[in-house]
Amino acid sequence: MNLANAVTLSRFPILFVIVLLLYVPFPGSRLLSFLLYLASGFSDWLDGYIARRSGSVSNFGKFMDALSDKILVLGLLIALLTLKIVPAYYLFPVLLILGREFFVTGIRLVAISRSVVIAAERSGKIKTIFQMVSVGAFICSEAIACDFRLLWPTAWLGCIPYLAAAFYYFGYALFVLGTVCAIESGIRYTVKYRWLFS
Repeated sequence: MNLANAVTLSRFPILFVIVLLLYVPFPGSRLLSFLLYLASGFSDWLDGYIARRSGSVSNFGKFMDALSDKILVLGLLIALLTLKIVPAYYLFPVLLILGREFFVTGIRLVAISRSVVIAAERSGKIKTIFQMVSVGAFICSEAIACDFRLLWPTAWLGCIPYLAAAFYYFGYALFVLGTVCAIESGIRYTVKYRWLFS
């Protein structure tokens, strides 16, 4: 255990706090959940920076960094579905993404059993970026709709629904792109590492 890995692992408890804040209906809770989500996104950059600067890059860190991103995104997507922040038809792509993540993680575990470490590929990283930004946009939309009345100038209150909708549809567009990238990168991993199963 080192500082970089500790930062990586901090995303697991942060997930539960974000979900709790989305569930608890008190003024400012959605805004706090969005700020915490931004902090978790910052930690995703910070752990890699610390590992490179301190020379503490490890196979454990690479694996847990990818795993923590998956758990954070998928956990929040499930929470957003449960809270009906996103509509029920998101369930199918969420299950598709979930299946892809388990399958690729399975490939990684098989590789580790053969002393091979599979680093994240560019397509997988792009997929993760799309998904993380889309989840952030959904939470931001909810924060605007629920909590911005506390901070917004009274004369501009009529703009809140439009601003919330803009972030929601921005998140929706990135979610669709992220789902397409998830399918494409899943196929790419399968083809590239099919030798592991032979």
